[in-house]
Amino acid sequence: MKRMPFERPTEHYDEDIYHIDEQICKLLKERKELSNHNPGYPPLEYIEKWAADYEFYPDFLKSVFAALLTEQYFKPVVKPTGFRKHIPVLKSVEQGEFFYTVTSVRQYDNASVVTFNVDWDVTNESEPSYELKHFELYVGDEYDCSMDTGRSASGHSSFNYIISPPLSDQIQGMEFIFSEFSRPFSNKPTGQKITIRVD
Repeated sequence: MKRMPFERPTEHYDEDIYHIDEQICKLLKERKELSNHNPGYPPLEYIEKWAADYEFYPDFLKSVFAALLTEQYFKPVVKPTGFRKHIPVLKSVEQGEFFYTVTSVRQYDNASVVTFNVDWDVTNESEPSYELKHFELYVGDEYDCSMDTGRSASGHSSFNYIISPPLSDQIQGMEFIFSEFSRPFSNKPTGQKITIRVD
């Protein structure tokens, strides 16, 4: 999703702690490499102990370790430039009460943009209770996919995903796999997967 520009929260910086901050960055890198980029989250009893030993508020340390889980979401996102063409897809699958559609792929010089829709019936009294979910797109290990925009109205949600590098103009045989999460920046999928194949 689009991020707001970061503004430095204060002009003050104590240069005496520069070497400590640099060591923090070095340790974070070592932590990531030692855990093979999958550190997980410390047990709460560890956090409570560290808070007591090093005089921190436990909730502060909980937030620090939660932030360390989200590094992947700060990867720079490609901004599509140099529009070339639309590729119509119009492939759908129905699962339960929901109708999922990939409508099109927009091709740019440096990226592709995929539009994914979710529709459901709002006229039926037994209408499913729908809360806007977050879907992550996967099209292959060689591609980065990130949700750019999403919106929802009664009976309809629409999402745009940026894919880089751009897809081939020949997308026959490609599968768009959407994994559902209860909210953005969650590492807990709901288990729902929507696979739309282009024949």
